[in-house]
Amino acid sequence: MNKKHIGSNFDDFLKEEKIYEQVHAAAIKRVVAYQIVEEMKKKNLTKTEMASRMKTSRAALERLLDPENASITLFTLERAASALGKRLRVELG
Repeated sequence: MNKKHIGSNFDDFLKEEKIYEQVHAAAIKRVVAYQIVEEMKKKNLTKTEMASRMKTSRAALERLLDPENASITLFTLERAASALGKRLRVELG
């Protein structure tokens, strides 16, 4: 049995495998997509209505809500937040 990672944490493992940034970005995207969907539900917004509020296409909204698609811009996130009556906050930790 390989005991190389016993005692290390998951972040250390991901860094050793050189996939930390990729996994971290995907996790953030999943959380953001989830938050947007939940806010849409609270406001009873359909995807078509949300896309209209964002002044974008429904296909673009689908990409934003796709947890597998980590390629989103801050501009798109800002438009989504604004369409939901929210403010986008980005910070370095």
